[in-house]
Amino acid sequence: MIVRRSALVDQPAEHLFDLIEAAEHYPAFLPWCAGARILCRDDALVSADIEMRYAGVGFTLRTRNPKRRPEYMAIHLEQGPFRRFEGEWRLRRLDPRACRVDFLLDYDFDSPLMTRVAGPMFDRIANTMVDAFVARAGQVPAPMPPPAPPDGNPPL
Repeated sequence: MIVRRSALVDQPAEHLFDLIEAAEHYPAFLPWCAGARILCRDDALVSADIEMRYAGVGFTLRTRNPKRRPEYMAIHLEQGPFRRFEGEWRLRRLDPRACRVDFLLDYDFDSPLMTRVAGPMFDRIANTMVDAFVARAGQVPAPMPPPAPPDGNPPL
């Protein structure tokens, strides 16, 4: 299945990117996320284990995601019940306080049983990802930039 979603968001691209990248906070606002653990994070990559549970169906997946803040994060499966699981988030700054977000996910479960049992749940999750992060961006204030010095010169 291929899912493509996009939205215009009245939040800075950096803020939305930081929410998407911070998997450790997913359980606080994604009802299907029962747990998340960051395995590795640096400026170029984030890797995490995500525990998914919805309507009595559950599984864990591990992703390893190359990133370029605030424009891009790829989604690559390392472990989980999928034959194929690849995607990406792309964010384009429209102005300092707005951006466009594009989400693409191409996935296929690794067995007919998983497709039948978890497929409907995962289809719903994948189709609502952009909406969930846009809503979260409205709930969590964007960090304020540091104030400019009164004379307009950067501090020493």
